[in-house]
Amino acid sequence: MKTAQRYFLGKESKLKSTKQIQQVFATGKPLTMYPIKAIWLSTNQPHILQAGFSVSARHFKKAVDRNRIKRLMRESYRLQKNALEEQLLENNIQLAVFFIFTDTALPSYAHLYEAMGKLIQKLIRIQHENHQPNP
Repeated sequence: MKTAQRYFLGKESKLKSTKQIQQVFATGKPLTMYPIKAIWLSTNQPHILQAGFSVSARHFKKAVDRNRIKRLMRESYRLQKNALEEQLLENNIQLAVFFIFTDTALPSYAHLYEAMGKLIQKLIRIQHENHQPNP
């Protein structure tokens, strides 16, 4: 009997280290699925997958709006990240990803959920292609 899948975003799953965030921005690879941009980097950290989230203060002056968008992004990521984690575990890869909201208007949850899903599928496809054994 298969156990129920857990959806969580714990403390160890968050990208918080300033040094690691700077490394992701300096050497990471960009990937965009409007209105979210992801910058990802393969790491050798003990955690399989770590993620950070950001919203521009230039486009959203009120912290309430920025926090709401980050909360929606985290929730849509939390519900869809399991497929990416399985792919990374299968290939023994550690990944750091930073998501940036790029639109100038407040999004709906459904729109963010769809964009995040497509972005995660792109990441899965890229990781799968990069770690195929050569015949």
